[in-house]
Amino acid sequence: MPLIETAPVLLLVTAVLGYLLGAIPFGIVIARLFGLGDLRQIGSGNIGATNVLRTGNKLAALLTLLLDAGKAGIAVAIGRVTLGEDAAQLAGFAAFLGHLYPVYLGFRGGKGVATFFGTLLVLAWPVGLASGAVWLVMAKLMRYSSLAALVASVSSLIWVFVFGYTDAVLLCAALTALIYLRHAANIARLRQGTEPKIGAEKKAAATSGPDAP
Repeated sequence: MPLIETAPVLLLVTAVLGYLLGAIPFGIVIARLFGLGDLRQIGSGNIGATNVLRTGNKLAALLTLLLDAGKAGIAVAIGRVTLGEDAAQLAGFAAFLGHLYPVYLGFRGGKGVATFFGTLLVLAWPVGLASGAVWLVMAKLMRYSSLAALVASVSSLIWVFVFGYTDAVLLCAALTALIYLRHAANIARLRQGTEPKIGAEKKAAATSGPDAP
């Protein structure tokens, strides 16, 4: 972790503001703006971009993805510019916690994948890009979004050493642990072989339509 140089009171303010920013449930906001209904009553009930995509609205899903990543990135950037590297990491972690446990939704939030990438892309962009590339490769090869997220988050612990961002290793470890915690149900389904693959729901909907045999 970076050297702590910022006054504790300022770090506390940074954490609170980062949390409140990260807690904004953009998936729910976007779904309502697009007339898609209450996202918590759709699909998995998750507030992230993957569940927004289950509505069939790709634009809404893309906006949710960008906003969920962006809120963490903005928190990191503000912390870095105003106070320093210690505040930047704390702001990113707080924003991540805000997304996972938002006060606005009774502390029932998302799984944090987009927010994870948003944090890393601003805090240590080579680590963020490399982890994102791992997600893309795993998603393409294995067709499991959850598995791709799990592997990508762990890979960040390698990339911080490869690219020389060793002061972020504790942050990456904490974010990865929380991602695994939030994906506990997905991990269980992966072990049981019942985790749905990417695109499986669309295929099921197509074969169950009025023209299906």
